[in-house]
Amino acid sequence: MRPLSRLLFSSALTLCAVPAFAMPVANNSGETAHPQPDSVTTTGTLKVNGKAIAYHAVAGTLLVHGRKYDDSRVVLKQRGDLSATSGPEQNTPGKASKDGKENGPIASMFYTAYFRDNANTRTRPLVFLYNGGPGSASVWLQMGSFGPWRVSTPGVEHQPPPPYALIANPQSLLDVADLVFIDAPGTGYSRIGGKKAEKEFYGIDGDAAAFTHFIMAFLAKYHRFESPRYLFGESYGTLRSALVANELEQEEGIDLNGVILLSQILSYDNNADTPQFNPGNDEPYVLSLPTYAATAWYHHRLPQRPDQLAPFLREVEQFASTDYLLALQEGSLLPEPRKRTIAERLHHYTGLPAAYLLRANLRVNGGMFTHQLEAAEDTTTGRLDTRFAGPSLDPMSKEAEYDPQSSALSSAYLSSFNAYVRNTLHYGGEVPYRVFAPGANEHWDTHHSVPLPGGEDASITPNVMPDLAMAMKTNPTLKIMLNSGLFDLATPYYQAQHELHHLPIPDRLQANISTYQYPTGHMVYVDAKSLQALHDNVAAFIAATTH
Repeated sequence: MRPLSRLLFSSALTLCAVPAFAMPVANNSGETAHPQPDSVTTTGTLKVNGKAIAYHAVAGTLLVHGRKYDDSRVVLKQRGDLSATSGPEQNTPGKASKDGKENGPIASMFYTAYFRDNANTRTRPLVFLYNGGPGSASVWLQMGSFGPWRVSTPGVEHQPPPPYALIANPQSLLDVADLVFIDAPGTGYSRIGGKKAEKEFYGIDGDAAAFTHFIMAFLAKYHRFESPRYLFGESYGTLRSALVANELEQEEGIDLNGVILLSQILSYDNNADTPQFNPGNDEPYVLSLPTYAATAWYHHRLPQRPDQLAPFLREVEQFASTDYLLALQEGSLLPEPRKRTIAERLHHYTGLPAAYLLRANLRVNGGMFTHQLEAAEDTTTGRLDTRFAGPSLDPMSKEAEYDPQSSALSSAYLSSFNAYVRNTLHYGGEVPYRVFAPGANEHWDTHHSVPLPGGEDASITPNVMPDLAMAMKTNPTLKIMLNSGLFDLATPYYQAQHELHHLPIPDRLQANISTYQYPTGHMVYVDAKSLQALHDNVAAFIAATTH
């Protein structure tokens, strides 16, 4: 997850003979037309659990229109029921209206789909995967998790310079499901255009609508409406999944078998990045404390370090949700002796000096923690994965100014994917692959229409817990799987648990939620052992939710 809150509230494949990437072209009138849907198909084999899997990969795009688009005129003309001279077609790709106004907003969304050969598509599960950002491409999941190839990034140090190791992936999920990796509008090879396209697609609701419409178009194109289907979102992608699951159910009448959440954030009110911008809400400090403790334990910063992490974290969780929470709720009324007692306990659990904790009024946000924990060595701790560390940019700053984990891994992932998509999938050519949509994060519309009883909506800051709850209540067979890294400070594991335990759903639906934790960070899959565990847990979840 990119720190949105800081800105806003605070075997080799072989090529088949099919068309290459379609760029915008000039039509007869000299106008530039929208890029049309295109795809390239390649084939390959892979071994998972000792068994060979033959598959074919499709890299391509699908067109998605804005939320107000009506296809009636286009469909009627295709059927011959409407005269070709009956007037302009609103929002039709590649055409301008007679008054010269721009087309309506449109997105050409890039995807890479992996299909097992000769599988029964009626019973073969289908998983849609995407990263978050917001405004991030899905290169991280595709190159690190369940695709047939993945980049090898062992250890928690900065990766050596290129060439990087791209290896066949024995933890690919192709043994149990077909996979569709989707790039959000404006990211990767996805492009947006038309009138007010940024406003349409760069926001919580517009982004979710685009993914909903993409999934519907994909199911139609590949005849997969009968397949068991799943969403797999990472980071901000988990927030998106809550919305898409509900929109598929409410707007399209499409049930899902399951929603798989990796490094979850459903409410930005609980985020550890900038809780100081929302004074009076102390939950972020409480929910991030176990991750602070895990990090201090990992880096040997505790005054008395226990041998085992798990029981230590249970102790910290208990303190966080009782004594610490009650102390913070006292605010300025907290007696000084009690304040010092809490500071000493926090020192015991985080390794931060008690004097520093007192100056911080017992409230340390994520950036303060990652800057301060190893400050004596002029070292900054990672945010996405706090096992990582690197030289501090400014030893005198209050908060960390970069993320050593991101710096350590990004080049390997991006270089490997740019080579893979061109040399193996034979897609893209000279078109740049955008890791992030230009301007999306800075201008992201955080207003969201929340489903409420009676059909009314209310615009609030990002909190999609009501949406996931609505999806679960209107589809009580829907299963939810939460996967969290113990060393993830972007979306702390205790925060994720808190959100799911506070969903406004009947108690009996809590049985539809399963949770898993891994000794790694935000990108759980960067660790080979954790990736194997993640694969096995997800495979078991899919098997248990299909029939």
